[in-house]
Amino acid sequence: DLGIGDPDLPTPPVVVERLCEEAHKSENHRYPSYRGLQAFREAVASWYKKRFGVSFDPDREVVALIGSKEGIAHFPWCILNQGDIVLASDPGYPVYKIGSMLAGGIPLPLPLLVENDFLPDFRSFPESVLERTKLVFVNYPNNPTSQVAPLDFFKEIVDLAHRYDFVIAHDLAYSEVSFDGYRAPSIFEVEGAREVAIEFHSLSKTCNMTGWRIGFAVGNARWIEALGRVKTNIDSGIFNAIQWAGVAALENADDILAGILPVYTERRDMVVKTFRELGFALRVPLATFYVWIPVPSGFTSLSFAEFILEKAQVVVTPGIGFGKFGEGFVRISITTPSVRLQEAMERIRTALGR
Repeated sequence: DLGIGDPDLPTPPVVVERLCEEAHKSENHRYPSYRGLQAFREAVASWYKKRFGVSFDPDREVVALIGSKEGIAHFPWCILNQGDIVLASDPGYPVYKIGSMLAGGIPLPLPLLVENDFLPDFRSFPESVLERTKLVFVNYPNNPTSQVAPLDFFKEIVDLAHRYDFVIAHDLAYSEVSFDGYRAPSIFEVEGAREVAIEFHSLSKTCNMTGWRIGFAVGNARWIEALGRVKTNIDSGIFNAIQWAGVAALENADDILAGILPVYTERRDMVVKTFRELGFALRVPLATFYVWIPVPSGFTSLSFAEFILEKAQVVVTPGIGFGKFGEGFVRISITTPSVRLQEAMERIRTALGR
């Protein structure tokens, strides 16, 4: 199964041990804070300062999330009125559009096209649409395309947000899964971003903690407060012992990644080598644990995924599942043990008869 992006590597022992230690403490058995444990929010602020050189007030500009998915899904409720326009990356994480629709917004695709290096072209939208836009979802490093964005892109979108008075929701979940010396930027490295943006991050990808459900958002104090207020009506926070484990994860992030990234690099290279030898023209991803592969002539993304499933018994994700502009591609996740991934590559090679 090369479909879902769910790390197969175990959560690091330093994180598990902290969870066990804190789970035994009776003070952690009561309701947690809606906004998140003070120590966790301070750890988030410290990590941002160290990683991106950006300072946040842990009391006003940081909120804990039950995974970044939860925050992304609920954030449109903080921003939108009925009928407001939302521009959402396409192909992109489906929650951007679904969360917006549930909040009464009208999601429009923000096309990510190969000819534009999978970066959106805001000039393609008429002035009338940008003037009605209330919220824009972007995500770099990108799922599913694995594209990265330069700091100049964030400068452009921040300028547009100031000009047209919309809010930017940047999904930074894959910032730490990067290769070949690349380091992904935060939107908050751009001057003026704090007035118009919120950024979501998760420990799921960074520290192999998908099942733990812990993430956070940082940014504009007004929108952080609004998201926290929505959450008080929907959930009761994150188990404190998990938040203490999150503190351990953030404090040891560099060491944790040093053990993870070489594994993903080897797997990325294996997949890229296989498909290039099979004649596929694809880019070498600089980040994320996905490879975005153009389908052969005569196939749609769905029919090629079906072909690979039937002939090779390997699951890949059809690009159309991420939006109409994902057509023509399939996504392969490298979150499978290396031996199994190698077997999958050999099966695909045999199925394609090359």
